[in-house]
Parts: sequence; C-alpha cells; structure tokens
Amino acid sequence: MTTNSLITGRRDAVMAGLLGVSLVCAAASYAAAQETRTVEADNGTIEVPADPQRVATLGRAGLPFIVLGGEPVAVTAQTDGDIAPLTASQQAAFRAATVVGASAGEADLEALAALAPDLILFSAPNGDFEQMQAHLNAIAPTVFLSFQTDWNVRLDVLAAASNKTAALDAQKAEWQQGVEAFREKYSGLLASTTFAEADRWASQEGGVFVLNWSICSEVARADLGLDIADLGEGGEQRSFEQIGELADYDVILYPVDHEGNVPARFVPMMQTNAWKELPAVQSGRALGVYCNGDRSYQFASQYLASLDRALATLPAEE
Repeated sequence: MTTNSLITGRRDAVMAGLLGVSLVCAAASYAAAQETRTVEADNGTIEVPADPQRVATLGRAGLPFIVLGGEPVAVTAQTDGDIAPLTASQQAAFRAATVVGASAGEADLEALAALAPDLILFSAPNGDFEQMQAHLNAIAPTVFLSFQTDWNVRLDVLAAASNKTAALDAQKAEWQQGVEAFREKYSGLLASTTFAEADRWASQEGGVFVLNWSICSEVARADLGLDIADLGEGGEQRSFEQIGELADYDVILYPVDHEGNVPARFVPMMQTNAWKELPAVQSGRALGVYCNGDRSYQFASQYLASLDRALATLPAEE
C-alpha cells in the first residue's frame, strides 16, 4: 500500500469516527428537544428545536446570540476588542463557552460534537459552510447565516432559530427610538452635509486605505440618513496619493476603538501630510467614531451613540 493510500485511509477513518460521534450526539440532542419548528435560513428550510438549550455559535453568529441573552456552549475566537463592548454578563457568557476554533471555517468538529449541541448557528463565508455542511448537519440542525444577506435579516433568522425573538424585538424597538431622536436632532446637518468614512484593514498593504467599507457606513446611510456614498460591498480601496480627494467631503469619519483610541491600522494614514492638510482635519470636522464589525442592534446603538457624541463636537457654522 502506498503512503498516499495510508494517509487517505487514516483520514477517512477519522472522519467516519467523527461522524459516528456526531450522530450519537445529534440523537441525544433530538431526544432532549422533541418539539420542533421550522425556520427559513440561507441553507433552506431547517427544522430546529422549539426551545434549544445547547446552542453552538460559529463565526459571526456568536456575539449577536450573546447580545440577545444567549449562553452558547461553543463559540469561535474573538479579539479582546470585540469582547470589550459587551456587558459584564455578556462577557461572562462568552468566556463560559468552549472555543472550538479560530474561526467558523477552522472549527474543530470533533470538539463541537462532544459538546452535544441541539442547534448550530453558523455565520461565515459561503465556501466555508459548503465544505462543512454535511458534517455540521450530522452533529445538530444547522442554520446558515450568509454574509450575502443583510445583517438585520440575519438577526431575524438567528433570533427565530434560537427562540430569542422577544429579546430581538425589544432591542429593535430601542434602536428605532434612538434613530428617530438622532434624525430629529441633526435634521439640518444631515440635509446639508456630505460624509466619507476613511479606514484601513488590519491586513491592508502599506500606502492604501479604504473608503465607505464598514457595516456602519451602510447603517449610517440606510438608517441614519447620512449622505455617504454607496461604493458597494467592501467600499473602494484608494492609495495614499488619493487622500487629497477627501477634501470633497464636509465631514470625514475615521475609526476609534471602544475607549476612543485610534487603532494602530489607521495611524499611518493620520501621519501623512496629505491627511493633516485636509480642510476637514484642519477645521475639526474629521471625527473619530466607534464601529464594531459584529452585527446586532446593541452594537448598532453603540455606533449611534458614538456618532452622536462626535457630531456634537462639530464647530458651529459661521
């Protein structure tokens, strides 16, 4: 037998053993949750427990589930910056869960199966889910929340699948009240001001920035009424030589963390002469705003509050 054949045989044996463990766990989960209902997710019509008790959350499903009051049995890794904006009880819920991987696509399926979840919430790129779908379904009913679906629609599905709709409705109502108050407070400014969001990805090459790329620029445009151009998913990458083009906008928004500090990724742009010479920078109309990349109404409300504080510092019109 060749070396390749031995490796293939061992891999197949491991996967067969994994699936066997998964199916036992799935059977135990179904026995513990005999009542079921269906939800419409990005992977079709999924039968889920009516009141799931052991929810595994992979990828971007983790923090939104916790924000809704959930206590997952499994999560994937998050940075300290991602965890910091959570309340103390929400942070405790995250830390009580078992971390099963650095990301959804790298989740340890054997460790996941050993936790015997009765529901898996999976939010990651489509390709990751397609490769893992069969194995996930063998462990427990799996609800896929695609990045291609609007963030608020994903939240609706996540809440419906995990029996957290009441909590979501309350957060959604609070968000709408905040939006209405914001739009009334800044109605004059919003009608006469153009905005740009400048940022840099942590992995971006030197000398490059990105314009209007975050989920917050989408929220600012669609919900809050800011005149901020829709440049498509992921925004537009620009070179530092194009920083001067930001002079076309009345107000420039740039990133700060939960404590108001400029993240390391954006410091190189702020150190350029081109940035320092922008009219918005020189006139106090370049504003640091906190934006968490995870999707929930709690995080959206934190963005709204940060934006409100920033706009309140704008110099009065002469």
